[in-house]
Amino acid sequence: MTGTGSPLRVGLVGYGLAGSVFHAPLIASTEGLALDTIVTSNPERREQARADLGDGVRFADSPEELWARADELDLVVIASPNKTHVPIATAALEAGLPVVVDKPIAGTAAEARELAALAEARGLLLSVFQNRRWDNDFLTLQQLIASGELGDVQRFESRFERWRPQLKGGWRESGDPQEIGGLLFDLGSHVVDQALALFGPVVRVYAEADVRRPGAETDDDTFIALTHANGVRSHLYVSATTAQLGPRFRVLGSSSGYVKYGLDPQEGDLRDGRRPAAGEEWGVEPQSMWGRIGAGESPLTGGGGPVETVPGDYPAYYAAIATALREKGAPPVTAREAAATLDVLEAARRSAREGVTVEIPV
Repeated sequence: MTGTGSPLRVGLVGYGLAGSVFHAPLIASTEGLALDTIVTSNPERREQARADLGDGVRFADSPEELWARADELDLVVIASPNKTHVPIATAALEAGLPVVVDKPIAGTAAEARELAALAEARGLLLSVFQNRRWDNDFLTLQQLIASGELGDVQRFESRFERWRPQLKGGWRESGDPQEIGGLLFDLGSHVVDQALALFGPVVRVYAEADVRRPGAETDDDTFIALTHANGVRSHLYVSATTAQLGPRFRVLGSSSGYVKYGLDPQEGDLRDGRRPAAGEEWGVEPQSMWGRIGAGESPLTGGGGPVETVPGDYPAYYAAIATALREKGAPPVTAREAAATLDVLEAARRSAREGVTVEIPV
């Protein structure tokens, strides 16, 4: 571990969408972290990284080069394709390095728990990048629930919908099960994780998964219904084929309901090259995008009252990782929490395939 006053040195595996848009900018902007090495053999991605990050970053052709100099690093972040998450995370932990893995951590809950056990046995941090816990709407909803303004939440509707009628190609749309593609394990990882974080364990799962677009090989329009142990019902939608987008959240409680449209602006800002900086506004959306709270009115006709949206805060994830490493505390998202999400995703896949409701023992 780097000395107390020195930045923690980070190796980043992968510089595709996840690595270049999310992980590298957030790591580079986090006090106490320094992006040391990026693993990519792609010349174009190396040039992009130099343009994004300057000449101070080093490069490696393979993760094995990181293990050979593990004593020079304090953390490895895995942002490579899904099918590589388990083998690379295993190798990093066996090399004695703490690990952050992009979601989903694995293709099965059993694999996630094996990784968790390995990290625990070696006394190493293992966390999963569930950045949507720091979305502006999620943070706002957490506050509304904690304040009691909704009463007892009875139904939680969450939509992560897009209109992408044309296939983009690549492993995320591959039908090969080894690729762990499709929306259920991609966007579904986010909406299920959020539901579990808000309302706790799930005891029953029903799902419908469809392949809508011509030439598509894996699910691109999926619905998941969850019954939580506390009685809350979550209805979750993930889709690439939604011609008219629904509300991001519709949350119905015994006292009032909260409806929020639109996605958190942080991903769009990161894609556009904006970076979080100390003292500068980040994750803030205009008042026109605020959600509304009320009972018996329609927010589409101005019913209910506006609720100021809490600013989104993706930088908080890596700030918490830095703190956990220095203080040897728990990470902001654990591998066992990710395994619980995979329990639900696996149950949803079985439900959709067999047309049954799946029970999950608590």
